[in-house]
Amino acid sequence: MDCAFDNLDAAGFMQIWQHFDADDNGYIEGKELDDFFRHMMAKLGPGDKITEEKVQQLKTRFMSAYDVTTDGRLQIQELANMILPEDENFLLIFHREAPLDSSVEFMKIWRKYDADSSGYISALELKNFLQELFKQHKKNLPSNKLDEYTDAMMNIFDKNKDGRLDLNDLARILALRENFLLQFKIDANSQAERKRDFEKIFAHYDVSKTGALEGPEVDGFVKDMMELVRPSISGPELDQFRVVLLRHCDTNKDGKIQKNELALCLGMKPKP
Repeated sequence: MDCAFDNLDAAGFMQIWQHFDADDNGYIEGKELDDFFRHMMAKLGPGDKITEEKVQQLKTRFMSAYDVTTDGRLQIQELANMILPEDENFLLIFHREAPLDSSVEFMKIWRKYDADSSGYISALELKNFLQELFKQHKKNLPSNKLDEYTDAMMNIFDKNKDGRLDLNDLARILALRENFLLQFKIDANSQAERKRDFEKIFAHYDVSKTGALEGPEVDGFVKDMMELVRPSISGPELDQFRVVLLRHCDTNKDGKIQKNELALCLGMKPKP
């Protein structure tokens, strides 16, 4: 990384993110992206003439290196990797080779964050979890630095400024991929197509391969199902719908959703 943002800390990064994510949708994209690279060019070569061609060349160069999701826009982790010095890049503790592609994995992490099962992540819960993650990365942070990182994350991701994080806030932090269920047609043309889709869907959420959905597997399925209808749901809403789904589908009352139970709930028969 060129030295365009030397000595940038978490608070400074937060200001840059909030400035260039002008529509507050969790991405720097379109005109926002061009504005960012124009700003970067000014910092890289103060006094140099900035042309649209040079801006696009710089954009191409950096996006090829840092746009991990290859969607032509910057998520917050991608920007952090681009401009934050490694010793200040607090988002590195969430780094993985690719974004989360399973709501089941996401819900495992959500349940760990939401220690009091309130359906939200408080600043204290976030701070405790950050501390745990940094210890796993063998980094012992002074208290003031941990407070700084917690405040920065709350300021960036707490969109409604109520002092807590919700499901959608955490999804942005962890770069969760698009809803798995969006690839399937609800009104598939034939019974054979619906059965084929059901097999794929059940296999995706049955991460443990036990033939039944349980715990975070149910959570992940519920989250994706609800978001087909409502793009933004809260933790308490997910918990309520989980109860409803289990009440209707868990016919043997074992706290799990067997494959045949889910098939009956969705109006189809699974393959034997």
